[in-house]
Order: sequence, then structure tokens, then C-alpha cells
Amino acid sequence: MATADTSSAHGGDHAREVSFYAAKTGLKSWLVTLDHKRLGMMYLVGTMVFFLVGGIAALTLRTELLTPEQDLVSATTYNKLFTIHGAVMVFLVIIPSVPGALGNFLLPLMLGAKDVAFPRLNLLSFWIYSLGAVFFLITLVNGSLDTGWTFYTPYSTSSGTAVVTATFGAFILGFSSILTGLNFIVTVHKMRAPGLTWNRLPLFVWAIYSTAVIQILATPVLAITLMLLMIERTLNIGIFDPAMGGDPVLYQHFFWFYSHPAVYIMILPGFGIISELIAVHSRKHIFGYKAIALSSIAIAIISFLVWGHHMFVSGQSELAGVVFSFLTFAVAVPTAIKVFSWVATLYKGSIEFNTPMLYALAFLFTFTIGGLTGIFLGALSVDVHLHDTYFVVAHFHYVMMGGTIIAFIGGIHHWWGKMTGRMFNEAHGRWGCLLVFIGFNMTFFNQFIVGQQGMPRRYATYVPQFQQQHVLSTIGSYILGLGLLWTAFYLLRSLKTGAQASDNPYAGASLEWQTQSPPIEHNFHGQPRVDTDPYNFPQIDRSGGMDHH
Repeated sequence: MATADTSSAHGGDHAREVSFYAAKTGLKSWLVTLDHKRLGMMYLVGTMVFFLVGGIAALTLRTELLTPEQDLVSATTYNKLFTIHGAVMVFLVIIPSVPGALGNFLLPLMLGAKDVAFPRLNLLSFWIYSLGAVFFLITLVNGSLDTGWTFYTPYSTSSGTAVVTATFGAFILGFSSILTGLNFIVTVHKMRAPGLTWNRLPLFVWAIYSTAVIQILATPVLAITLMLLMIERTLNIGIFDPAMGGDPVLYQHFFWFYSHPAVYIMILPGFGIISELIAVHSRKHIFGYKAIALSSIAIAIISFLVWGHHMFVSGQSELAGVVFSFLTFAVAVPTAIKVFSWVATLYKGSIEFNTPMLYALAFLFTFTIGGLTGIFLGALSVDVHLHDTYFVVAHFHYVMMGGTIIAFIGGIHHWWGKMTGRMFNEAHGRWGCLLVFIGFNMTFFNQFIVGQQGMPRRYATYVPQFQQQHVLSTIGSYILGLGLLWTAFYLLRSLKTGAQASDNPYAGASLEWQTQSPPIEHNFHGQPRVDTDPYNFPQIDRSGGMDHH
């Protein structure tokens, strides 16, 4: 069990120390704060605002697709909507959400540290993120963007929309990602509490660490790629223009060399959350700790070698296609290790079906579908048929929304009491999870079917035979949107009406549960010491109770 001098935090003879929220008041104290917890909360607010923007664009797209004809928006507006939806969700929500919000808030707490290694760099990372977001907002009002979130050449070099503004925004965001990754790596190496060896790190820390490695190594490639695109747009030097000796497919190689590792920047932190949720809420030591930890590192390494599976129909050599196909199957192995380990952890565990655990179980269902359907797209012969169809749309959303976002929402519920000092209404949480789960699967599962039947993605109109499936998807998207709005409502409402959170409401064993809820400004009284791993939970009292101490 992790131990710390926490007499003040647990009552004792001393008054409870004020939390980090009350340490300093006023807007300026937030804007210039060096406190990792406040920065985590600001990332949370920022990503949720853009989640709303991307969600509104998605619901507008689904409403347009209710019928085969153009009813709500023009084809040009449709292109702009799905581009903004994709770019905002990827660059402003999924990539920064877990590392920026939960990573910033929890990493020092889990390590027994008072803050990250470089607090000022952490603040700079947030303001760089905010600056990049401003450029995306300028893009929205300055002709928008219609290239798709990948900015593919040759269209992105000739489109009349605000390509330079948007790519410069993504370019800026990359620096935030790199600096955050650097900060987290140094923090994990240098700021661990006494006794917190590598074999005792929470699996969430392993996941954030692996993500940080990818952020540092892959993001500069995206930055260079976007800079080349901006130079081509402004100076017309022909890097991607065949008429001037360039190659538009070169852009795809550059882009996916970053963006496929970026898929794991998005999903690896979600894996870390699920490891914590399943272990804590099944009251059982995580199965295969070392295998889960090392599989995160394996995914980080292999992720750099699979980018070519996005380009099976681009004209690359048959040998390259076969190699990339094999490596794509290989990256599934460490992912499968995690899934089997989570299921083994659940086996004979004392499972409590509360809201965080329900989201973890929803993740296991949706992410597994996302992973298994990736096998079809990794097979050369099948991918030729499914490429650029709704099958790819469904697969991508089952991994990103059904994986990262579902895990993120589960993590928010798991640590909500620790972050805010208030508990949400458990019944409301379960209903919200049910709405999200039903709405998500209703929206995207039948897109596998309509994609296999030949419905191309990115089209504003379609042949009437696909209408029934699109109607189901659109109704599902409304249910999903309702579930997410309901979740936001009861979480925000709990800030005023929720019950006071105890320091350790779920009887967790890792260091973040040894602090006050919400934590004091410097996290711990005294220096925490660790003498065992974070998954040695209190014994279950089979007669009807649980020793929470």
C-alpha cells in the first residue's frame, strides 16, 4: 500500500487544507497558473468546448444524410462540415483530451510528485494549444475548409478555402503535443516517489509514457509536412506537384508516417484508463501487469512501421503492400494482449456495475469491434473493395469514439470526485452510459454493412437503396448526442448539488487516492512512500462488506 503523511488530508487534529481551486482566486490566477491540476481542468474545458463544435457538425451531416437528395446543406457546405468535424475532433479533442486533461491532472498525483518536471513549460503547452485552436476558429469564419482533415494533395494545394490558416493551426498544435510529451517523460523518469519502481507504476502512467514517446518522435514529421504544404500553397514550389517534378503521393507517406502513430497517441491513454477502471471496480489485481505495460511500449514502436496500409490503392509496390499488411496484423498482437488481460482480470472479480465500470465494459465491446474490423482493412484483397467506403468510417469511429472517447468519459466519471470534490448521481450516470452505448452502436454498426455494399464515404448524396441504413444511423446519432448532453448536464449539476466526495470513494490503491478530494495545491503532506504495486486492493469481506481501508 502507498503511504504518505496525510493527517491533515484525512481530518486528524488539523483542519482540512484548502484545495487547489481555493488556493488563489480570480481569472488571472487560472490564466498564469503553474499548477498541473488547474491546467488539466482547463484542458478538460477546452477539449469539451471543441467536442461540442465537432458534435454539432456531425449531427448536421447526419441530418443531411436522412434522405438521398440534398435537403439541408449544399455539397460544398457538406464538404466543409465533414472537414471541420474531422479536423476539430482529431487535432483539438481526441489527441489532447486524455494526455492534456487527465494526464496533466493525474500523472504527478500517481507518481507522488508535487507537480510535473517543468511547470512553466506545461503552462506554455496549454497556451500553444489555445493559440492553435484560435487558428481553427479563424478558419471557421474565413472561408472554412473542404479538403478533409488529412489535407490531401493535390486538392489542398488548389482549394480556394482557408487551407493555410487551418494547417498553420495544426502546425502550432504540434508544438503543444511535443512539449507535453517531453514534460511527461522527464516527470516519469525523475519525479517518482521513493519505492515507486518501474514495476510499480500504475498502468495509466505506462500508457501516458508510451504516448509521450510517440508524441516526441512522430509529431515533428507532421509539422514538417504541413510546413511543406503551406510553402507550396504560398510560394508554388512544386514539392507535391507532378508538373514541377513533385509527387502528391509523397504527401500521403509523410502524413501517415505521423498520423498512424497518432492513432495510438489517441488510443494508448484510453488503454491506460481502462486498466485502472477494470482493476479498481472488479476489486482484483490486474492480470498480466508486465504484459500490459510492455505491450504499450511495443505498440509505440510498431506504430511507426504500418503507415502504408492507408495507401494500398495508391500505386505503391506489391512488396510494400505485403510488408505493411503483415506489420498491420503484428500491431494487433500487443493490443490483443491488453484485451485478454482485461477480460482475465474481470474473471471471478468482485465486479461493481457502477458508471465507470459500465463505460469500461462498453469500451471492451466497441473497441474490440473496431480492432477486429481493422483486420479486414489490413488484408490487401479486401481493402481494395472496402477502401474509401463507409466501412472505413465505421472502423475509425469504433476505434476513436468507441475506444478513446468512451474510455475518456469513463475516466472522467472514475476520477470526478477526486478532480472536483463532488460525486455525480450514480443513477443518472448509468442512464447516460446506456444512451451513449445504444446511440453509438446504432449510428455506426450498420455503416459496416452499407460500406460493404459499396456506399462511398464523404458523399452528400447517395442512391436510394442505402436510405434505410442512413436513417438508422441518423436516429442513432441523435440518441448519442442526447446521451452526451445528459452526461454533461448531470456532471456540471453535481458541482453544486453533488455529495461531498471522500478521499478514496472507490477504495483504490494508487497514490492519487491518498490525497484530499480535490487535492491540496501541493498534492501531498510530506513525501509519499510506496512499498507495493498499485493493484493490491483491500480484501473483500464476503459476508457483505468491503474493507475500504
